[in-house]
Amino acid sequence: MIYVISDLHGSDHKKFMKILEGASFDENDTLYVLGDVIDRNGDGGIETLQWIMDQDNVHLILGNHEAMLLACEVMVMNITDRTYKRLCDETQIQIMSTYLKNGGGITLKTISKLPKAAKEKIFDYLRTLPLYAEVSAGGKDYLLVHSGLGHFSYDKTPDRYSADELIWTRPRIDERYYSNVTTVFGHTPTAFYGKKYLGDILFTDTWIDIDVGAAGQEDAVMLRLDDMAQFDYLGPLDF
Repeated sequence: MIYVISDLHGSDHKKFMKILEGASFDENDTLYVLGDVIDRNGDGGIETLQWIMDQDNVHLILGNHEAMLLACEVMVMNITDRTYKRLCDETQIQIMSTYLKNGGGITLKTISKLPKAAKEKIFDYLRTLPLYAEVSAGGKDYLLVHSGLGHFSYDKTPDRYSADELIWTRPRIDERYYSNVTTVFGHTPTAFYGKKYLGDILFTDTWIDIDVGAAGQEDAVMLRLDDMAQFDYLGPLDF
């Protein structure tokens, strides 16, 4: 079975594990996490990120928050718990301004407590993250990306999109992508398209948005592509 989840943004790691447990996820299954594991809440998602790094059947797609953390690597590698407050002063280090404004502070605070080897392992891993994945499940084909397809064209193959087009895009609800493959992404909370979608996965005829708003007050939802079953930390969702 193939599962997808996105935009955990520091969600409680125990709840994340409960989602997997409720879906009976095991070594025979595959999970794709469509970016933005880190920032905004809890420990900044570092516990979940390190867990993902240790799993052979769990794959992280690069999100804009992972990309922002990577852009701060030189400074982050020199963070210690003692220097955290000074290093994160926006007036002193302008390069971190965007990242901090997007909830990166909590992640930096957690990283500041890690030994250098653990920091290096995280950045080595982040540098290997792909921008997209192509999978088949339940007799259908899927394109998995973080944010959608910027400047979309039917004649444009996934490898021709820039990183920014795959990690920063916010498609209109009436925008249509490839007709022969369903594009699955997060990045834009579904409530952005209307309050009626708050906390729910949004399905259209060519794409699926699985960011249900875990960066805020909503609980993350995992989708099984084989049969479109959905799971939160309480178990399977009935529709």
